[in-house]
Amino acid sequence: MATTLANIARMTTTTAGTGTVTLGSAVASFLTFAQAGITDGQTVAYVLEDGNGTGREVGTAPYTASGTTLGPRTVTNSTNSNNAINLS
Repeated sequence: MATTLANIARMTTTTAGTGTVTLGSAVASFLTFAQAGITDGQTVAYVLEDGNGTGREVGTAPYTASGTTLGPRTVTNSTNSNNAINLS
């Protein structure tokens, strides 16, 4: 399946850990994944940044519209030796 990039989607999360990310609301002046045209089951490219601003990760993951989640995460590159960062 092709990977989709939603250029103007940026969302919050309160998820902790290295697993599936539960998405919150859109950051001001950005769209949710759904508003950006991402549909249930699509694999999307993502960037994650830890709440303390020191951990970063890029990868791909399937988007689930019900419950608005992103995961499981397939990490391409990260500041954690190319492993999933531990969100806090």
